[in-house]
Amino acid sequence: MSDVESAERFFDVIVLRGIKAIGRHGVLGFERERGQPFEVDVEMELDLSQAAANDDLLLTADYGAVIAAVVQLVETTSFRLVEALAAAVANAVLAATPAQAVTVEVRKVRPPVAAHVDSVGVRIRRSRAR
Repeated sequence: MSDVESAERFFDVIVLRGIKAIGRHGVLGFERERGQPFEVDVEMELDLSQAAANDDLLLTADYGAVIAAVVQLVETTSFRLVEALAAAVANAVLAATPAQAVTVEVRKVRPPVAAHVDSVGVRIRRSRAR
């Protein structure tokens, strides 16, 4: 496969939506003192052809393990910024799975703002260095 073909290679995506956990993340002191709800979405880009052909969990990313890792990270760490939390989740997913790239969205469900909003958050994408 040429470099051009490799760069254009399509990856399949495992999608995890709405992982819920209570975390202590925020700029304001009370946000880090009291737990507050967060939601996390994860999209892992990887080649699923061998897993599909062989019906074998060992040839894919174990989404149960990824969900458990995300919940643990949200609940046991503390970041001032949701950007930092999202990056930590992305790095953990890349370290623990064969994903070539990951997109992570983190939403703070009850942000400390005067207006009513459903959530605030960030979406980041990270990939393996080639």
